[in-house]
Formats: sequence, structure tokens, C-alpha cells
Amino acid sequence: MSFDSTIHAKAVDLTKLCYEMAANAGSGHPTSCASLAHLVTVLMYQHMRWEPANPGHASADRLVLSEGHSVPIIYAACADLGAHMGRPDGTTRAMTRDDARTLRMIDSPIEGHPNPMEGFPFFDVATGSLGQGLSCSAGLAAAAGLDDIDKRIYCIIGDGESREGQVWEALDFIADFNLKAVCPIFNCNAFGQSDPVSAAQTADAIVRKLEAFGCNVLDIDGHQPTEIADALRKHVSTTCDPQAKPMAIVARTVKGWGSPSQHGMGHHGKPATDSDLEQALAELDETALQVGAAADTTLQIADITAGKPAPVERGAVSSLSEAAESGGLGDKLRSGAFSTRRAYGLALKALGHACSDVVALDCDVKNSTFAEDFAKDEALAPRYFECRIAEQNMVSVAAALSVAGKCPYASTFGKFITRAYDQVEMAINSGANLKLVGSHIGVTLAADGPSQMGLPDVAWFRSLSTVESHKGGPACYVLTPSDAFQAYALTILMAEHDGPVYLRTMRPDTEVIYNDQAEFELGGHELLVEGRDLLIVASGYMVHEANKAIEVLDGEGIDASLVDLYSLPFNQEAILDLANANNGMILTIEDNYGGGIGSAVADAVSADGGGFNVRQLHVRRIPKSGTTTGHLLEYCGLSSEEIVKNALTLLQLPVS
Repeated sequence: MSFDSTIHAKAVDLTKLCYEMAANAGSGHPTSCASLAHLVTVLMYQHMRWEPANPGHASADRLVLSEGHSVPIIYAACADLGAHMGRPDGTTRAMTRDDARTLRMIDSPIEGHPNPMEGFPFFDVATGSLGQGLSCSAGLAAAAGLDDIDKRIYCIIGDGESREGQVWEALDFIADFNLKAVCPIFNCNAFGQSDPVSAAQTADAIVRKLEAFGCNVLDIDGHQPTEIADALRKHVSTTCDPQAKPMAIVARTVKGWGSPSQHGMGHHGKPATDSDLEQALAELDETALQVGAAADTTLQIADITAGKPAPVERGAVSSLSEAAESGGLGDKLRSGAFSTRRAYGLALKALGHACSDVVALDCDVKNSTFAEDFAKDEALAPRYFECRIAEQNMVSVAAALSVAGKCPYASTFGKFITRAYDQVEMAINSGANLKLVGSHIGVTLAADGPSQMGLPDVAWFRSLSTVESHKGGPACYVLTPSDAFQAYALTILMAEHDGPVYLRTMRPDTEVIYNDQAEFELGGHELLVEGRDLLIVASGYMVHEANKAIEVLDGEGIDASLVDLYSLPFNQEAILDLANANNGMILTIEDNYGGGIGSAVADAVSADGGGFNVRQLHVRRIPKSGTTTGHLLEYCGLSSEEIVKNALTLLQLPVS
């Protein structure tokens, strides 16, 4: 009995189960699964070092299915091998074929696309939004490198999916950091959903592209077991050779392999049912005879590699005053004006020294975000990853670093994070402990203009703050500090929270409001001025502009309160209590597009049903360049003078 005949038999068996699973679910992608049957069988039954009873073992080889719609073939193998899956009570048990047939059911952990947070620990990250898996694989490899664990990460990528630019961002990153433990496997079955792949995504074209990227490419038949096994062994030898190029495998496969009636267009995402299912299964039996499939399909899984992640050490973090002094910025801080982005850089460096699990990433703007404080520190530099101008890759790499036990801080301009919204959402679906930092937010950036300003970011991230995560609590906190002490403290607080947080920092220096003793919390706010006529709620730079307006309003005989609403979500009951103490009159101010704190306060008012009156001030026109922050605030109707006018209008008082 040959190796090839045994693999063929198992591939047929798993493919038949995939057809049954999809038919039972009424949806799915069995033909895509068939194209991967041999690759998955060789990987999971013969080559990968992993334990079915403990599929999430920290030292095990990993398989990332970027082509997430083909996940039933992984489920089929896991059911056959008895890989453990989660139970509602938090325990695990061996998966069965009956479990596999609950694919896509609402009460089943057998999700339509890979999702570790629904009880399937074989996967590290959620995939299915195409193009992201190779970046996640790079993050897993980077974490293994930091922990000195010898494990390999296999990533299966579709040929149509290879059109996504993030795939090539990831290949650049893999080359930059010599992550040869990653083995990209391109499944070239020649068909997308609605058409055959374009000439740019053929197997020949992908081979040429990979070679141009500096890869050693192995071009194989994805249905020939010996070719697959030989290619995977060559990848192992590559990881041991410091002079070798990164390797990639291009596997030429057949969509609907084994069932000629399922070949060609028209079958993507459409399960075979009734007579079509009977025909497909019969054809697979015939194919098994033709390829000489063995009766005995016993295979030996490779032994798991030894090793475990480095222990996490966390100690006390210095104060901002101490960090500024040691960084030669003590006089600057004592001057009373200090930027929140500068405070972030100091906090990140201090965290790096206090917490061994903290890592940092940036996209070629570290000298603007001040992540360079971390990157240029000799002791911390090995934990810094320069992602260059590739924000989507950075977010996915960071997400994978987090699921591998690291606490990643990923920074770039808030404007550029908008390129990676999909990646952020997939990271949240993965349960990632992701810390994102967007600098240069709001119109106060001024001279660089709207192409560099973070303006819609707060609204998008705020939507995530309204959702409960798998771990409980908001899916993401959104933080907009108004001064350096607050930014420093919140940066440190982010590391203590198990879950995603988005911190927004500003370019200009702002007046110091707080001190080292001030305490903040996720979901918190600060009452800076207490009044009785009007509640002004502001964040970031607008806290300072609102403070100027309050002085003018005081001269008009108006006693206004001022809240620094630095967190979304926030304590709604406390804010509404303050509003009630101010006659229900609320003016919200933010220097970004709408949908941020104003909308959040309005939602709270609406849910309460009380007698409140809310007026929102935010950027209502596309901004432009201006030589000063003041020019932009005037242009966008957000100056202290405009705040005063709107306050008077809200209170139905004459405006001079």
C-alpha cells in the first residue's frame, strides 16, 4: 500500500463529507473544498506537528486558511481525527462527523468561515474576508520568533484571492523580517465565484510574481500526494538554511476534483443536493478506483515540537514626569504645553521596559506618531516591527501577534487606519487583544489638509463600541485624550485591558490639564467645570476650545459645566445626571465628522426619554489646509466664538 494511495483514499473520504455537510447546511463551497483535499490531507495527517486533543497548543504548527470559504475540508479532517472543539461550558471534546454535519447552524461552533471565538481552537484567527490570512501567518511567525519556538505556519491562499494587495504587502513583510517559517500555498484551481480567474491570477502568472518577490517557488500538482509531501519537506529545509530564500508553493488544482459533474463554472457556493449530490458522491467513488485509493487510510500525525512562549513579565510603569525627564523633555513638559502624540511615545517606551509582552508596530511614520521612542531603544528594538506603508498588513500582523500572546501597539495616522477597517473588524472577530493608535486626528492638524486628517475614524470605531465582544464588554473602546498626562495614562491603561482599544492622538501641543496623580478609566469622563445652565461635552483639542468659550459665557452670566468625554462608550447615567443638573441642555463639540460623541450622547438621551435638548457641533464641511489650527477651527465653525454662539442659540438667548 503506497503513500499516494492512502492519501488519495483519505482525500476522497473527506471530500464526500464536505458535500454532505454543505447539502445539510443548504449552503457552502464543496467544490473549493475538493480542490484542497490532498493539500489538507498531507498537511494535517502527515506533515504538521500538532495534537488533535489540544489543537491550540502554543508550540504546534499552525494552518491559516486565508481562503476561508473552504473551511469544511478542515472541519472534515478534524472530525475524522477527533480534534477537540469547544463546549458552551468552556470545556472541550473530540469532534465527530455528526458535529461536522451541523455546519452553519446557529447553535453549532462549526461556523461557515474560520472563527476561533465560536469554539474551534484549531484556528488562531478569523478569516474569510479574503486577502488577510498571509499577514496573520506572518504575525504568528513573528511571535514564534520572539519566543524562540520552532513552529511552522502554513497559509492556504486562493488564486482569485491573490488579486488582493494585502497578500503582496504580507510577502514584503515576510521578506523584510526573514519569516521563513511561513509557507504560503497558493491554491490555483482557476475559478473565482463569477468567472474564471483573470490572466493575472493564473498559476503561471502567480509563479512569476512570487519569483519577482524573491521567493523560491515550487510549482506542483496539488492532487499528487508525493509532490505535495516533497514540497513541504523542502520548505522545512528552507527554514533551517540561513542563506535560503523564502519559499512559496503554487499548487495546480481542480475545482470539484473527483466529481466531473461539479467541474467548471456555476458551482461556487452552491451545494449539490438530491440527484446532483448522489451523482457527485458516486463520481468520487469512481475516482477513488481510478487513482488506486487504499482501503486502509491510517496515517501518523507528526510529533509536536517542544517549546513554549516566553513568560510574561509585567512591572511598574514610570510616570509621565519621570519618562519626560529621562527622555530630555522635562523642561518641555514643565512649560505647560505638550502633545498627546509625544506622550504616547514616552508611554509606549515605558510600557516596553515594564512589560515583556508589549510589542510595537508602525507604518513608516514612527517619527510622527513617536513610536520611534520604542523602535530606537536598543533593548526594545527586537520587539518593534516596521511595516512600512502597508496599514492593512500591519493590523492583521498585530492581530496575530496578540492571539500568540503578545500585546501589540500598532500606530499610524488616524486617516490611514481607515484603509484597514476590514482588518480591524476581522481582528475583533478573532478575539484579538489589539491596541491601535491613530495620530494626527481632527482638523487641528491644519497645514497638511484633509488627506492627512483623521475625521471619520471616531464614528466608525464608535460603532464597534456599541457591540458586545465575545469576552463581554464593548468590542472596542475609543479614547481621545485632551492632554499629555491623560494620553500617557490611557496608553498604559490600554495594556491592562484584554481587548481592542483605539487611541486617538493629536499633532499640536495642548495645554496641560491634569497631572501624574490623575486617574482615568475606560468608559470614564472628567468633570472640569461644574455649572447649572448648560452642559458642554467635548473631547480632545475641543476641550481646550470649550474652556475658552466657558470664560466668555461666564461673562454673559451663563453658568456652564464642561465634561472631558475622553472615552466611548461612557457612563451614560452619569452624563445624563449632569445634563439634568444643567436643565437638560447639552452642547457636544468634536473636531471630526459626525457620528462620534455627539451621536453617542444623543443616543443616550433618546434611550432615556427625558426632557433633553442636544445640539451637536462637529466638522460639517470637507476641510482644507490652513497655516494655523485657529484658521481651521474658524473655517469649520468650531472656534471658541462659534461655541459661544451655539450655546446662546441653544439657550434661546440673543447672539451678539
